[in-house]
Amino acid sequence: MDWQAFILSLELAALTALFLIPMGILMAYWLQYQSNMTNQFFQAVFTLPLVLPPTVLGYYLLVGLGRGSWLGNYFYEMTQISLVFSFAGIFVASLLFNIPFAWLPILRAFESIPQDLKDASQTCGLNSWQGLWKIELPLAWKGILTAFIMTFTHTLGEFGVVLMVGGNIPQQTRTISIAIYDQMQTLHMDEAGSMALILLLVSFLTLLLTQFFLHRPNHLLRQVT
Repeated sequence: MDWQAFILSLELAALTALFLIPMGILMAYWLQYQSNMTNQFFQAVFTLPLVLPPTVLGYYLLVGLGRGSWLGNYFYEMTQISLVFSFAGIFVASLLFNIPFAWLPILRAFESIPQDLKDASQTCGLNSWQGLWKIELPLAWKGILTAFIMTFTHTLGEFGVVLMVGGNIPQQTRTISIAIYDQMQTLHMDEAGSMALILLLVSFLTLLLTQFFLHRPNHLLRQVT
């Protein structure tokens, strides 16, 4: 069992989820108040990584973040860290690849909140941000929790984008999915099987946890209605 790869995957998944969830909340909240055309356009943009092949996204990230690009070169001159073949690079790739998993559940949770509750909060003197913190976020907690767990789990099993942008560098970019691939390539089936089983169990338990929370009644919604 390659524990270093497993720990690196956990770190990448946790950082990606912690960074994307606040962004997902802001994006979902902002989209509620845009025109129908603007809403549809940005939903298509934010959902694109969900249907885009990982190799296509990995290719553009490799080109766009490499030393040959202005962004990659500027970042390297400022930090002396390359955005490709590094943990920073696979972190950026994970952020972009997991946007749909972070914001779609939150958007659907916001959309499920009755409009009359939002109107009532304004009638009570709450501005938009106060209504968000005191009314909408507490009512949308299931969607936010689902987004966190789905983002974490999906990042944990990433392969194509991470391999293209980060390569296979031990303790830097070798995640658990890449370690499984390595063991398969060398015909170490038992080692690959043990790592695959751990990844399967972790993924199943997180999804089971999601179902448990999703089927709990929303007591706050009952109180306000």
